[in-house]
Amino acid sequence: MNSDTIGALIRMQGRLGSKPLVVVDSKRLSYGEAEARSRRVAAGLLAAGAGRGSRVALLFGNSPDFAVAFIAVTRIGAIAMPFSTLSTAHEISGLLFNADAEYFISAGAYRGRDLRAVVADAIGASPEGELMLPHLPVMRKVWFDLSGLEAAGADDSAVAEAEEQVSSADTLMLIHTSGSTSAPKGVIHTQGQVIRNMRRQNLLRGYREEDCLLSNSPWFWVGGMAFSFLATLIAGAKLLCSSAEPAAMLDLIEAERPTLTNGVAATVLNLTRDPSFASRDLSSMQRGNLYPIMPPEKRPADPELRYNLFGMTEMGSVCLFDPSEEDLPDAKRGSFGSPVEGVDMRIVDPETGEDAQAGEMWARGANVMQGYYGREAWACFDDAGWHHTGDMMAVDADGDFFFKGRTGDIIRTSGAQVSPREVEGAISEATGGRMSIVIGIPDEERGQLVTAILLGDEAFDAEALRLALRAKLSPYKVPRKFMAMAESALPTVSSGKVDLKKLVEIARGR
Repeated sequence: MNSDTIGALIRMQGRLGSKPLVVVDSKRLSYGEAEARSRRVAAGLLAAGAGRGSRVALLFGNSPDFAVAFIAVTRIGAIAMPFSTLSTAHEISGLLFNADAEYFISAGAYRGRDLRAVVADAIGASPEGELMLPHLPVMRKVWFDLSGLEAAGADDSAVAEAEEQVSSADTLMLIHTSGSTSAPKGVIHTQGQVIRNMRRQNLLRGYREEDCLLSNSPWFWVGGMAFSFLATLIAGAKLLCSSAEPAAMLDLIEAERPTLTNGVAATVLNLTRDPSFASRDLSSMQRGNLYPIMPPEKRPADPELRYNLFGMTEMGSVCLFDPSEEDLPDAKRGSFGSPVEGVDMRIVDPETGEDAQAGEMWARGANVMQGYYGREAWACFDDAGWHHTGDMMAVDADGDFFFKGRTGDIIRTSGAQVSPREVEGAISEATGGRMSIVIGIPDEERGQLVTAILLGDEAFDAEALRLALRAKLSPYKVPRKFMAMAESALPTVSSGKVDLKKLVEIARGR
């Protein structure tokens, strides 16, 4: 068996026995349980006809069952296709069709949502028994939870034989982009590619067996799947996740003592508002980026003066990173560091195709995807093997990268190009940290009007803000229009990201 496969990895790490692999609120899964349970589920899949190369959709929130299902599918060489639990039935139906899903394993419910009903609506039929659906011609079987597969009876010899056929070059997962700017694309990553990438990144960030990682990233997206879950499995460490109420989550953090954090800092702000927060012992968290709940001495005075992480589904995880935990000089504000090992980057002027200090980021290398499912190679890479990411970046003399927006995000006004991220950063500085979204509104004279939507209900003086921005930005970058909007009123796509097209429509209506 190739050592860079999930089968080899789980057999090796299963020897850690009762050590926790994942703790999700009150539910725990040890390494030994992960190996044994995934072996039983894998046997059930083999008995149902799944095997190397079979495409298996997964619909779970972060949970022990998600961990077991993913390991079971991939240890026998089948391809895991995690779907977002935020997806609508219509979106799931499209994903199943476009990814040629053959099997589907889903939780019965998640956070009060009846996933059985969602799946039935998505496939347009009862999910029971063998399926023969004209609109999903290769779909054969749906399971809810894992009890039916586990009860099928483990055939260790069949699982071992299947694992022996799996190589590091086999596809590990088909993981979809969020679809915030276009239809979701199925990104192909191989077993060896992801495992080797995460081994290197664990070394880079010092993620060791004795660590416990607190992460709020969902595993159905590549950041949570690779940088949190698979990185933990590879390290032999413990992964802590929670969706509990603030007091219960703080109880869990105190009990489990995470040493490392990763995720979206804004999503833990509610913990700081809990009445008990000031009295909590959170001193174990010494590294990471969930700054609001880190010990005071570990919090930066300004998060923009710490290196952030930049990842892409197409890169299999984080692709720009610097492990430094020190505050940076102001010239480094907003930097994402430099490319990680396993990926080469170019910054290319989109007009000339020549290397530049600011332009579109191109990438190639061992970490980069095999391609998009169902698309020819020419649609994913140019003749020299470069993937044109659509991300606009600038790079400084030290090789540190700074995100400037998406090629599709760039606002074109009166012949000039404006990066929304640059304007949003200036608004944050001018208002003492207020979040905003900057968009371009169609305009007959200028092409687009730079428009700023300030989040929250607090009043603001638009003229005073405009004057403050004029001191920071070139005149054409200063928003012509300002408006306020509650975060709860923002239109979103199923991934939870803001639906920019609908937001433009709303802003035009105002």
